[in-house]
Amino acid sequence: MKKERKDDSFLKQAYYKGGDTALKEFISQNLKYPESSKKNKIEGDVHIRMDISHKGLVIDTKIIVGLDDACNEEAIRVVKLLQYIVPKSPRRLKVTYHKSIRIHFRLNQPHQSQNPENQHISSPSQQIQYTIISQKPSQDIQPASPVTYQYSIKIH
Repeated sequence: MKKERKDDSFLKQAYYKGGDTALKEFISQNLKYPESSKKNKIEGDVHIRMDISHKGLVIDTKIIVGLDDACNEEAIRVVKLLQYIVPKSPRRLKVTYHKSIRIHFRLNQPHQSQNPENQHISSPSQQIQYTIISQKPSQDIQPASPVTYQYSIKIH
């Protein structure tokens, strides 16, 4: 008979308060499309890997796939504003978490209605994707294979 493990013996991932909905709302409110990128009609994805401290703060970022400098700097600025909730860890370990997030920069044309009173400009659509890769120890002699989780959030 296997002995049951206590829930507090495992490390839990850091998470954003309010979940993915709150995360995408925060990014949509804080992300500003750089003017130089708008002028040059630059669109695409900025893929960032971030390190989250044991206090839930983003302490380091690295551009994995970028666009121009202005979009890269804006994506880093917004990611560094994020604050995560870090669940209590066993034995008071101070763990640094690693997450990847992909921020999409898209130029949308404003919607024009024929009635000038009802004209509105839509905000650019952004999509966030982040990947969590973790190593799980295997019982076999072979080395542990990475487990990848991917999440996509689309902001309208």
